[in-house]
Amino acid sequence: MMKKLLGILFCVVIAGIATILSECKIGNFSMEIIGAPVFSILMGMIIAMIVPKLPAHNNLKDGIKFTSKKILQWAVIILGFSLNLGTIAKMGSQSLPVIISTISTSLIVAFLMMKVLKMDKKVSCLIGVGSSICGGSAIAATAPVIDADDEEVAQSVSVIFLFNVIAALVFPYFGQAIGFGSEGFAIFAGTAVNDTSSVTAVASTAEGLYGVEGILSSAVTVKLVRTLAIIPITLALALFRTYKAKKSGNKGSEFSFKKIFPWFILYFIGASIVTTIVGILPESDFTVIYSDTFVKAMKWLAKFFIAMAMCAIGLNTNLINLVKKGGKPILMGFTCWAAITAVSIGVQLLMGMFYTEL
Repeated sequence: MMKKLLGILFCVVIAGIATILSECKIGNFSMEIIGAPVFSILMGMIIAMIVPKLPAHNNLKDGIKFTSKKILQWAVIILGFSLNLGTIAKMGSQSLPVIISTISTSLIVAFLMMKVLKMDKKVSCLIGVGSSICGGSAIAATAPVIDADDEEVAQSVSVIFLFNVIAALVFPYFGQAIGFGSEGFAIFAGTAVNDTSSVTAVASTAEGLYGVEGILSSAVTVKLVRTLAIIPITLALALFRTYKAKKSGNKGSEFSFKKIFPWFILYFIGASIVTTIVGILPESDFTVIYSDTFVKAMKWLAKFFIAMAMCAIGLNTNLINLVKKGGKPILMGFTCWAAITAVSIGVQLLMGMFYTEL
């Protein structure tokens, strides 16, 4: 853990500066509208461009990687304390048609773009899965199943991160501009944004923009329901690859359910169970302190952890290199991203969820 400490502390400092900046005002304009996660990812990207070797420094790289993965998962887990199981069931069932529509759209679009652009099958598969389910996590889970190499994984992750960054910067303002209600926007953020990190950043910024609490926890709930799709999709890919390998006489790649399952979701549900139990207890000093102090503290800590994770992601994003080398993958990523956005908005309009409020 000591090896990771400096990198983690570096992200803590950047997130702290971002949090302070988000609480400032310039005249009548409140920086809270921009939000700490956006400031964090921008500062991370700027540092990476000015000092490109810094994120890869031996004293920092392990901590930065840990922050982008584990700290983000911790943020999601402790967000569970702000939800009860009734809210999770409601948001999950309500958003399921949108989730199924967006996942299907992304996979179909990726397949068609692979044919049109004559792209590598493995990169196309990774971008399609990453766009449709949960970004880098889905790519990491799918890569060993289809036997993708490091370069293919890096290229796919970079494309996903590019559109994650754009989503974090643009979607909160875009959503408000086109008239989303607060609940409608939470479903939009959970279904149209690729990676969990960017969903949390988008929703956290939107809370300040809308002046409504609950967008972040609702969007994360929708995203976690969407994340579970990684299980049947990677399982189907594994079975297909094993079948083809056996047919050709080669040994199929090993498949591990333990590796692909997003276990942190169980801890998120566990935290929600605690809040649900406390909610049905008779009112006492304990329940009041839990609701008014503990839950609020957990929400603040979750947002700070999100800012840390966004800083780490910014530090690991080389936009200049990506734009230079990834023309076709970027076009595929953009097409998937645009299609998911359009379908999410369209399905919500058809189902009457677009204008709903929390």
